[in-house]
Amino acid sequence: MAVKRLKPTTPGQRFHIANSFAEITTNKPEKSLIIPIKKSGGRNNQGRMTMRFIGGGHKRRYRLIDFKRANFGVAGEVVSVEYDPNRSAFISLIQFGDGEKRYIIAPNGIKVGQKIEQGPGVPPEIGNALPMSEIPLGSLIHNIEMAPGQGAKICRSAGSYAQLLGREDKYATLKLPSGELRKVLSACLATVGSVSNSEHNLERKGKAGRSRWLGIRPRTRSTAMNPVDHPMGGGEGRNKGGQARSRNLIYSQGQKTRAPKKATSRLIIERRKSKRNSN
Repeated sequence: MAVKRLKPTTPGQRFHIANSFAEITTNKPEKSLIIPIKKSGGRNNQGRMTMRFIGGGHKRRYRLIDFKRANFGVAGEVVSVEYDPNRSAFISLIQFGDGEKRYIIAPNGIKVGQKIEQGPGVPPEIGNALPMSEIPLGSLIHNIEMAPGQGAKICRSAGSYAQLLGREDKYATLKLPSGELRKVLSACLATVGSVSNSEHNLERKGKAGRSRWLGIRPRTRSTAMNPVDHPMGGGEGRNKGGQARSRNLIYSQGQKTRAPKKATSRLIIERRKSKRNSN
């Protein structure tokens, strides 16, 4: 995967860094695996705006992704690698031996014609999904379940992966992209490899209009507001007094956001690194 810098033929193109889509093999999705999306514009069922900065955007259709990989014992073949407007990663269309078609999150390096398997006993190769109890230690994995049969919850975005560090009793130890070390039941499924589109973080929109195409409306800076509108508003000139906070006086940095009595906290071996303390 690669990105490309466009020639500055217009002001919007000058700073635009786009995806080259070199891995994409088709631009037509599988009709049986797409459903319509109804947009809310940030409004609730009473028509009141409950989320700001949402609205507009290009029309999309949702691709049904198989996060459970539960059809054990049925091998499939990669038919295509496609762009998905609803996520940062690419997706792959798999044609299984029983005639069924499913979309999966495309791993990095997947090729058309490659064979895909899932379930206990399958080889730990790129794109195969199997229990973490059967994956070699040190492997890079993605699409990780947090409970057996629940479906993948961890490492689904572009370029993300976790590393399988060890196994003890019925738990596997993972190092997550945030730096957190945690235990997950080794009976949970994970897919071997990292997620595709690993250079997604290098892309630049280049102009405000591209954000509008994505359904993102302009955001007013809190320091540009009046005191009646925001705790950080008002003052003479440009004031930056006090700690950054939200409209509801909730501090944006420094406060712990995890529930203190959450049951799964005992499975965390080492918390994620703080961005403020790492510098």
